[in-house]
Amino acid sequence: MNKESFLQFMKFGIVGITNTVIGYLIYIISLKILKSLDLFPEIDLYIAQFIMFVLSVAWSFYWNNKMVFTQKDGEQRNIISSLIKTYISYAFTSLILSEILLYIWCNVLGVNVYIAPIINLLLTVPLNFIIQKFWAFGNP
Repeated sequence: MNKESFLQFMKFGIVGITNTVIGYLIYIISLKILKSLDLFPEIDLYIAQFIMFVLSVAWSFYWNNKMVFTQKDGEQRNIISSLIKTYISYAFTSLILSEILLYIWCNVLGVNVYIAPIINLLLTVPLNFIIQKFWAFGNP
């Protein structure tokens, strides 16, 4: 990893930390509201994670576009295309993969529903950086 990529990864990590805190708070608040309403007791944690996904990806895209995967002079970026690619990449790593892992952690291994999303981050963060860098933002 060259110096520029390392700095990008560090900035990605900073954005990711804020994104994680905000996403986790959204998850907890959503889960508590859903549990109090008792509308979907069997799937409320998955709904809460989906809500977290939609809002936290928007947060992440904004800051990654502004701070991490910046454009060089004369470079043009199609924001809509990058946003769509960001949602697709996060859908794979942070929604599909995380949902599968969430099921395994909680239903197979008995991990606490408030801890399981934190464990998911160990796998999804590095994978997301690679996808964001080379595909969503096209910034090798």
